[in-house]
Amino acid sequence: MRARLAVAGALVVGVVATALLARARVAIVLVVCEALFAALAALWVSPSWRAAHPVGTRLAQTVMTVDALGVASAFVSTSVNGNLEAGVSMTIVLLGLSFLTGSSGQISLGHGAFMGVGAFAAAIWANHHAHSPVVIALLAAVVAGAAVGFLLGLPATRLRGPYLAGMTLAFAVAFGSILNAFSSWTGGDSGLQLPTAVSAPRWLVDLLPPSDSPLAAATVWLSQISLVVAGVALFAMSNLFASRVGRSMRLVRDHDVAAELAGVSLPRARVVAFVISAAYAALGGALSTLVNNSVSPATYGFALSITILALMVIGGIGTIPGAMIGGLIFAYSTSSISWITARLGLNPQGNLASQLNGIIFGVLLVGAIVAAPMGIAGAGRQVARRWRERHHLRAD
Repeated sequence: MRARLAVAGALVVGVVATALLARARVAIVLVVCEALFAALAALWVSPSWRAAHPVGTRLAQTVMTVDALGVASAFVSTSVNGNLEAGVSMTIVLLGLSFLTGSSGQISLGHGAFMGVGAFAAAIWANHHAHSPVVIALLAAVVAGAAVGFLLGLPATRLRGPYLAGMTLAFAVAFGSILNAFSSWTGGDSGLQLPTAVSAPRWLVDLLPPSDSPLAAATVWLSQISLVVAGVALFAMSNLFASRVGRSMRLVRDHDVAAELAGVSLPRARVVAFVISAAYAALGGALSTLVNNSVSPATYGFALSITILALMVIGGIGTIPGAMIGGLIFAYSTSSISWITARLGLNPQGNLASQLNGIIFGVLLVGAIVAAPMGIAGAGRQVARRWRERHHLRAD
Protein backbone atom coordinates (compact mmCIF):
# COMPACT_ATOMS: atom_id res chain seq x y z
CA MET A 1 0.00 0.00 0.00
CA ARG A 2 2.79 2.41 0.90
CA ALA A 3 4.51 1.65 -2.42
CA ARG A 4 1.35 2.53 -4.35
CA LEU A 5 0.95 5.77 -2.39
CA ALA A 6 4.56 6.64 -3.20
CA VAL A 7 3.91 6.02 -6.89
CA ALA A 8 0.76 8.17 -6.79
CA GLY A 9 2.61 10.96 -4.99
CA ALA A 10 5.45 10.88 -7.50
CA LEU A 11 2.90 11.07 -10.33
CA VAL A 12 1.20 14.13 -8.81
CA VAL A 13 4.51 15.91 -8.30
CA GLY A 14 5.63 15.06 -11.84
CA VAL A 15 2.37 16.26 -13.41
CA VAL A 16 2.44 19.56 -11.50
CA ALA A 17 6.09 20.18 -12.33
CA THR A 18 5.50 19.33 -15.98
CA ALA A 19 2.51 21.64 -16.25
CA LEU A 20 4.47 24.52 -14.73
CA LEU A 21 7.76 24.11 -16.60
CA ALA A 22 6.91 22.75 -20.03
CA ARG A 23 5.11 24.15 -23.05
CA ALA A 24 1.48 23.16 -23.47
CA ARG A 25 1.97 20.57 -26.24
CA VAL A 26 5.05 19.11 -24.59
CA ALA A 27 3.31 19.09 -21.21
CA ILE A 28 0.47 16.96 -22.58
CA VAL A 29 2.89 14.35 -23.98
CA LEU A 30 4.92 14.27 -20.77
CA VAL A 31 1.84 13.93 -18.58
CA VAL A 32 0.63 10.99 -20.70
CA CYS A 33 4.05 9.32 -20.43
CA GLU A 34 4.17 9.91 -16.68
CA ALA A 35 0.65 8.56 -16.22
CA LEU A 36 1.53 5.42 -18.20
CA PHE A 37 4.69 4.92 -16.16
CA ALA A 38 2.83 5.40 -12.87
CA ALA A 39 0.01 3.03 -13.83
CA LEU A 40 2.46 0.30 -14.77
CA ALA A 41 4.58 0.95 -11.68
CA ALA A 42 1.50 0.60 -9.47
CA LEU A 43 0.89 -2.86 -10.95
CA TRP A 44 4.55 -3.83 -10.81
CA VAL A 45 4.94 -3.07 -7.09
CA SER A 46 2.02 -5.39 -6.27
CA PRO A 47 3.41 -8.85 -5.30
CA SER A 48 0.06 -10.55 -5.92
CA TRP A 49 -0.21 -9.09 -9.43
CA ARG A 50 3.37 -10.08 -10.27
CA ALA A 51 2.74 -13.65 -9.10
CA ALA A 52 -0.52 -13.95 -11.07
CA HIS A 53 0.68 -12.27 -14.28
CA PRO A 54 4.37 -13.02 -14.98
CA VAL A 55 4.09 -12.11 -18.66
CA GLY A 56 2.28 -8.90 -17.79
CA THR A 57 5.01 -8.10 -15.26
CA ARG A 58 7.70 -8.49 -17.90
CA LEU A 59 5.69 -6.34 -20.28
CA ALA A 60 5.25 -3.66 -17.62
CA GLN A 61 8.98 -3.63 -16.87
CA THR A 62 9.80 -3.30 -20.57
CA VAL A 63 7.30 -0.52 -21.25
CA MET A 64 8.40 1.40 -18.14
CA THR A 65 12.04 1.22 -19.23
CA VAL A 66 11.31 2.30 -22.80
CA ASP A 67 8.97 5.04 -21.56
CA ALA A 68 11.51 6.51 -19.15
CA LEU A 69 14.44 6.36 -21.57
CA GLY A 70 12.32 7.67 -24.44
CA VAL A 71 11.31 10.75 -22.47
CA ALA A 72 14.89 11.28 -21.28
CA SER A 73 16.24 11.09 -24.85
CA ALA A 74 14.35 14.28 -25.74
CA PHE A 75 16.16 16.28 -23.05
CA VAL A 76 19.77 15.10 -23.42
CA SER A 77 22.50 16.13 -25.84
CA THR A 78 23.12 14.65 -29.27
CA SER A 79 26.25 12.87 -28.04
CA VAL A 80 24.36 11.20 -25.19
CA ASN A 81 21.69 10.04 -27.64
CA GLY A 82 24.43 8.68 -29.90
CA ASN A 83 25.83 6.68 -26.98
CA LEU A 84 22.32 5.47 -26.16
CA GLU A 85 21.80 4.23 -29.71
CA ALA A 86 25.15 2.40 -29.75
CA GLY A 87 24.43 0.83 -26.36
CA VAL A 88 20.94 -0.27 -27.39
CA SER A 89 22.23 -1.92 -30.57
CA MET A 90 24.90 -3.82 -28.66
CA THR A 91 22.40 -4.83 -25.96
CA ILE A 92 20.29 -6.58 -28.61
CA VAL A 93 23.36 -8.44 -29.91
CA LEU A 94 24.34 -9.47 -26.37
CA LEU A 95 20.82 -10.74 -25.71
CA GLY A 96 21.16 -13.16 -28.62
CA LEU A 97 24.64 -14.31 -27.62
CA SER A 98 23.53 -14.76 -24.00
CA PHE A 99 20.73 -17.01 -25.19
CA LEU A 100 23.12 -19.06 -27.33
CA THR A 101 25.88 -19.42 -24.74
CA GLY A 102 24.02 -19.00 -21.47
CA SER A 103 20.99 -21.13 -22.31
CA SER A 104 22.15 -23.73 -24.85
CA GLY A 105 25.82 -23.79 -23.85
CA GLN A 106 27.18 -23.18 -27.37
CA ILE A 107 30.16 -20.91 -27.94
CA SER A 108 30.33 -18.41 -30.79
CA LEU A 109 33.30 -16.32 -31.88
CA GLY A 110 31.51 -15.02 -34.96
CA HIS A 111 28.83 -12.70 -33.68
CA GLY A 112 30.58 -9.69 -35.14
CA ALA A 113 30.04 -11.31 -38.55
CA PHE A 114 26.38 -12.06 -37.75
CA MET A 115 26.04 -8.41 -36.84
CA GLY A 116 27.60 -7.52 -40.20
CA VAL A 117 25.09 -9.72 -42.03
CA GLY A 118 22.24 -7.68 -40.60
CA ALA A 119 24.03 -4.39 -41.22
CA PHE A 120 24.65 -5.13 -44.90
CA ALA A 121 21.21 -6.68 -45.40
CA ALA A 122 19.57 -3.48 -44.11
CA ALA A 123 21.86 -1.31 -46.26
CA ILE A 124 21.27 -3.38 -49.41
CA TRP A 125 17.52 -3.30 -48.85
CA ALA A 126 17.55 0.46 -48.29
CA ASN A 127 19.56 1.04 -51.47
CA HIS A 128 17.12 -0.99 -53.56
CA HIS A 129 13.95 0.15 -51.76
CA ALA A 130 14.74 3.71 -50.71
CA HIS A 131 11.19 4.63 -49.73
CA SER A 132 10.24 1.52 -47.77
CA PRO A 133 9.58 1.91 -44.03
CA VAL A 134 12.42 1.44 -41.59
CA VAL A 135 10.72 -1.58 -40.05
CA ILE A 136 10.91 -3.44 -43.38
CA ALA A 137 14.68 -2.95 -43.55
CA LEU A 138 14.98 -4.23 -39.97
CA LEU A 139 12.85 -7.29 -40.77
CA ALA A 140 14.97 -7.99 -43.86
CA ALA A 141 18.07 -7.93 -41.66
CA VAL A 142 16.47 -10.31 -39.14
CA VAL A 143 15.51 -12.76 -41.90
CA ALA A 144 19.03 -12.63 -43.39
CA GLY A 145 20.63 -13.17 -39.98
CA ALA A 146 18.30 -16.06 -39.18
CA ALA A 147 19.08 -17.70 -42.54
CA VAL A 148 22.85 -17.47 -42.01
CA GLY A 149 22.41 -18.70 -38.43
CA PHE A 150 20.48 -21.70 -39.75
CA LEU A 151 23.24 -22.56 -42.25
CA LEU A 152 25.91 -22.37 -39.55
CA GLY A 153 23.70 -24.06 -36.99
CA LEU A 154 23.40 -27.24 -39.05
CA PRO A 155 27.06 -28.30 -38.58
CA ALA A 156 26.81 -27.10 -34.97
CA THR A 157 24.64 -30.13 -34.23
CA ARG A 158 27.78 -32.30 -34.50
CA LEU A 159 30.37 -29.93 -33.05
CA ARG A 160 31.21 -29.18 -29.43
CA GLY A 161 33.43 -26.84 -27.47
CA PRO A 162 36.56 -25.64 -29.29
CA TYR A 163 35.46 -27.22 -32.58
CA LEU A 164 32.27 -25.18 -32.59
CA ALA A 165 34.20 -22.06 -31.60
CA GLY A 166 36.63 -22.75 -34.44
CA MET A 167 33.81 -22.96 -36.97
CA THR A 168 32.34 -19.61 -35.93
CA LEU A 169 35.85 -18.15 -35.82
CA ALA A 170 36.37 -19.22 -39.42
CA PHE A 171 33.14 -17.47 -40.40
CA ALA A 172 34.23 -14.27 -38.65
CA VAL A 173 37.63 -14.30 -40.36
CA ALA A 174 36.17 -15.09 -43.80
CA PHE A 175 33.35 -12.54 -43.57
CA GLY A 176 35.34 -9.75 -45.20
CA SER A 177 36.32 -11.99 -48.11
CA ILE A 178 32.70 -13.06 -48.56
CA LEU A 179 31.67 -9.42 -48.80
CA ASN A 180 34.36 -8.73 -51.38
CA ALA A 181 33.17 -11.70 -53.44
CA PHE A 182 29.78 -9.96 -53.78
CA SER A 183 31.15 -6.44 -54.17
CA SER A 184 28.46 -5.49 -56.69
CA TRP A 185 25.95 -5.81 -53.84
CA THR A 186 28.06 -4.95 -50.79
CA GLY A 187 30.33 -2.24 -52.21
CA GLY A 188 33.48 -4.21 -51.41
CA ASP A 189 36.03 -2.60 -49.09
CA SER A 190 34.30 0.80 -49.25
CA GLY A 191 30.99 -0.52 -48.00
CA LEU A 192 27.61 1.09 -48.59
CA GLN A 193 26.02 4.44 -47.88
CA LEU A 194 22.30 4.65 -47.23
CA PRO A 195 20.49 6.62 -49.97
CA THR A 196 18.71 8.85 -47.46
CA ALA A 197 19.30 9.56 -43.80
CA VAL A 198 16.53 8.80 -41.33
CA SER A 199 14.72 12.07 -40.61
CA ALA A 200 12.42 12.91 -37.73
CA PRO A 201 8.66 13.14 -38.38
CA ARG A 202 7.00 16.53 -38.28
CA TRP A 203 5.17 15.93 -35.00
CA LEU A 204 8.45 15.28 -33.17
CA VAL A 205 10.08 18.38 -34.68
CA ASP A 206 7.12 20.44 -33.44
CA LEU A 207 7.49 19.01 -29.92
CA LEU A 208 11.19 19.79 -29.61
CA PRO A 209 12.40 23.32 -28.81
CA PRO A 210 12.66 25.56 -31.91
CA SER A 211 16.39 26.05 -31.26
CA ASP A 212 17.09 22.34 -31.89
CA SER A 213 18.66 21.57 -35.25
CA PRO A 214 17.26 18.97 -37.69
CA LEU A 215 20.23 16.78 -36.78
CA ALA A 216 19.23 16.85 -33.10
CA ALA A 217 15.64 15.96 -34.00
CA ALA A 218 16.84 13.07 -36.20
CA THR A 219 19.07 11.81 -33.38
CA VAL A 220 16.15 11.84 -30.95
CA TRP A 221 14.01 10.00 -33.48
CA LEU A 222 16.66 7.35 -34.01
CA SER A 223 16.89 6.94 -30.24
CA GLN A 224 13.13 6.44 -30.06
CA ILE A 225 13.25 3.83 -32.84
CA SER A 226 16.17 2.03 -31.20
CA LEU A 227 14.42 1.97 -27.83
CA VAL A 228 11.16 0.60 -29.24
CA VAL A 229 12.97 -2.10 -31.22
CA ALA A 230 15.08 -2.99 -28.17
CA GLY A 231 11.94 -3.10 -26.04
CA VAL A 232 10.31 -5.61 -28.38
CA ALA A 233 13.51 -7.69 -28.48
CA LEU A 234 13.89 -7.51 -24.70
CA PHE A 235 10.29 -8.55 -24.04
CA ALA A 236 10.53 -11.44 -26.51
CA MET A 237 13.81 -12.67 -25.01
CA SER A 238 12.57 -12.41 -21.42
CA ASN A 239 9.59 -14.58 -22.32
CA LEU A 240 11.82 -16.96 -24.27
CA PHE A 241 14.10 -17.44 -21.26
CA ALA A 242 11.06 -18.30 -19.11
CA SER A 243 9.33 -20.46 -21.74
CA ARG A 244 9.46 -24.19 -22.36
CA VAL A 245 12.00 -23.56 -25.12
CA GLY A 246 14.28 -21.73 -22.68
CA ARG A 247 13.99 -24.51 -20.12
CA SER A 248 14.78 -27.09 -22.81
CA MET A 249 17.86 -25.12 -23.83
CA ARG A 250 19.15 -25.01 -20.27
CA LEU A 251 18.60 -28.75 -19.95
CA VAL A 252 20.60 -29.27 -23.15
CA ARG A 253 23.36 -27.09 -21.71
CA ASP A 254 23.51 -28.85 -18.33
CA HIS A 255 22.94 -32.47 -19.37
CA ASP A 256 22.28 -33.38 -22.99
CA VAL A 257 21.60 -37.05 -22.19
CA ALA A 258 18.89 -36.06 -19.71
CA ALA A 259 17.48 -33.68 -22.31
CA GLU A 260 17.17 -36.49 -24.84
CA LEU A 261 15.50 -38.72 -22.26
CA ALA A 262 13.04 -35.89 -21.60
CA GLY A 263 12.12 -35.81 -25.28
CA VAL A 264 14.20 -32.81 -26.38
CA SER A 265 15.67 -33.04 -29.87
CA LEU A 266 19.30 -31.97 -29.45
CA PRO A 267 19.95 -31.09 -33.12
CA ARG A 268 16.78 -29.03 -33.36
CA ALA A 269 17.46 -27.23 -30.07
CA ARG A 270 21.00 -26.29 -31.13
CA VAL A 271 19.87 -25.06 -34.56
CA VAL A 272 17.04 -23.02 -33.02
CA ALA A 273 19.50 -21.41 -30.60
CA PHE A 274 21.79 -20.44 -33.46
CA VAL A 275 18.92 -19.04 -35.54
CA ILE A 276 17.57 -16.91 -32.69
CA SER A 277 21.00 -15.67 -31.65
CA ALA A 278 22.01 -14.77 -35.21
CA ALA A 279 18.70 -12.99 -35.80
CA TYR A 280 19.25 -10.83 -32.70
CA ALA A 281 22.83 -10.04 -33.78
CA ALA A 282 21.61 -9.07 -37.26
CA LEU A 283 18.95 -6.82 -35.75
CA GLY A 284 21.58 -5.01 -33.69
CA GLY A 285 23.75 -4.59 -36.78
CA ALA A 286 20.84 -3.20 -38.79
CA LEU A 287 20.13 -0.63 -36.08
CA SER A 288 23.76 0.48 -36.09
CA THR A 289 23.56 0.94 -39.87
CA LEU A 290 20.51 3.17 -39.53
CA VAL A 291 22.26 5.23 -36.87
CA ASN A 292 25.54 5.61 -38.77
CA ASN A 293 23.83 5.97 -42.17
CA SER A 294 26.54 3.73 -43.66
CA VAL A 295 28.19 0.34 -43.28
CA SER A 296 31.79 -0.77 -43.77
CA PRO A 297 33.32 -4.28 -43.73
CA ALA A 298 36.15 -3.12 -41.46
CA THR A 299 33.65 -2.47 -38.66
CA TYR A 300 32.59 -6.12 -38.46
CA GLY A 301 35.94 -7.84 -38.21
CA PHE A 302 37.11 -10.50 -35.80
CA ALA A 303 37.99 -7.89 -33.15
CA LEU A 304 34.30 -6.98 -32.81
CA SER A 305 33.42 -10.64 -32.15
CA ILE A 306 35.96 -10.76 -29.33
CA THR A 307 34.62 -7.49 -27.92
CA ILE A 308 31.06 -8.89 -27.95
CA LEU A 309 32.18 -12.03 -26.17
CA ALA A 310 34.08 -10.00 -23.56
CA LEU A 311 31.07 -7.74 -22.95
CA MET A 312 28.84 -10.77 -22.40
CA VAL A 313 31.23 -12.25 -19.83
CA ILE A 314 31.73 -8.91 -18.06
CA GLY A 315 28.01 -8.18 -17.90
CA GLY A 316 26.89 -11.69 -17.02
CA ILE A 317 26.38 -14.75 -19.23
CA GLY A 318 22.80 -15.81 -19.83
CA THR A 319 21.14 -12.85 -18.11
CA ILE A 320 19.12 -9.94 -19.45
CA PRO A 321 20.61 -7.43 -16.96
CA GLY A 322 24.07 -8.65 -18.01
CA ALA A 323 23.29 -7.81 -21.65
CA MET A 324 22.11 -4.34 -20.65
CA ILE A 325 25.25 -3.75 -18.57
CA GLY A 326 27.42 -4.89 -21.48
CA GLY A 327 25.57 -2.52 -23.81
CA LEU A 328 26.10 0.35 -21.38
CA ILE A 329 29.83 -0.39 -21.18
CA PHE A 330 30.07 -0.49 -24.96
CA ALA A 331 28.14 2.77 -25.31
CA TYR A 332 30.73 4.74 -23.39
CA SER A 333 33.82 2.71 -24.30
CA THR A 334 34.81 4.89 -27.28
CA SER A 335 34.49 8.21 -25.44
CA SER A 336 36.18 6.79 -22.33
CA ILE A 337 39.12 5.44 -24.32
CA SER A 338 39.47 8.79 -26.11
CA TRP A 339 39.53 10.51 -22.72
CA ILE A 340 42.19 8.10 -21.43
CA THR A 341 44.26 8.61 -24.57
CA ALA A 342 44.13 12.39 -24.15
CA ARG A 343 44.96 12.19 -20.43
CA LEU A 344 47.98 9.97 -21.06
CA GLY A 345 49.16 12.20 -23.89
CA LEU A 346 49.22 9.31 -26.36
CA ASN A 347 49.30 9.79 -30.10
CA PRO A 348 45.79 8.82 -31.32
CA GLN A 349 47.37 7.30 -34.45
CA GLY A 350 50.08 5.40 -32.55
CA ASN A 351 50.25 1.68 -31.92
CA LEU A 352 49.43 1.88 -28.21
CA ALA A 353 46.39 4.12 -28.71
CA SER A 354 45.06 1.90 -31.51
CA GLN A 355 45.38 -1.20 -29.30
CA LEU A 356 44.09 0.47 -26.13
CA ASN A 357 40.54 -0.72 -26.74
CA GLY A 358 41.62 -4.37 -26.78
CA ILE A 359 43.91 -3.88 -23.79
CA ILE A 360 41.19 -2.33 -21.63
CA PHE A 361 38.59 -4.94 -22.55
CA GLY A 362 41.15 -7.67 -21.91
CA VAL A 363 41.89 -6.31 -18.44
CA LEU A 364 38.17 -5.99 -17.70
CA LEU A 365 37.57 -9.54 -18.92
CA VAL A 366 40.32 -11.00 -16.72
CA GLY A 367 39.14 -8.93 -13.75
CA ALA A 368 35.54 -10.09 -14.22
CA ILE A 369 36.58 -13.75 -14.46
CA VAL A 370 38.68 -13.49 -11.29
CA ALA A 371 36.51 -11.21 -9.13
CA ALA A 372 33.03 -11.95 -10.49
CA PRO A 373 32.83 -15.22 -12.48
CA MET A 374 29.10 -14.66 -13.03
CA GLY A 375 29.69 -11.13 -14.30
CA ILE A 376 28.52 -7.83 -12.89
CA ALA A 377 24.88 -8.95 -12.95
CA GLY A 378 25.70 -12.13 -11.04
CA ALA A 379 27.74 -10.22 -8.47
CA GLY A 380 24.86 -7.80 -8.02
CA ARG A 381 22.43 -10.65 -7.41
CA GLN A 382 24.76 -12.13 -4.78
CA VAL A 383 25.06 -8.78 -2.99
CA ALA A 384 21.27 -8.33 -3.07
CA ARG A 385 20.69 -11.86 -1.76
CA ARG A 386 23.13 -11.37 1.13
CA TRP A 387 21.52 -8.05 1.99
CA ARG A 388 18.06 -9.66 2.08
CA GLU A 389 19.35 -12.50 4.26
CA ARG A 390 20.88 -10.05 6.74
CA HIS A 391 17.73 -7.95 6.68
CA HIS A 392 15.56 -10.98 7.48
CA LEU A 393 17.92 -12.09 10.26
CA ARG A 394 17.74 -8.66 11.88
CA ALA A 395 13.96 -8.62 11.53
CA ASP A 396 13.72 -12.02 13.25
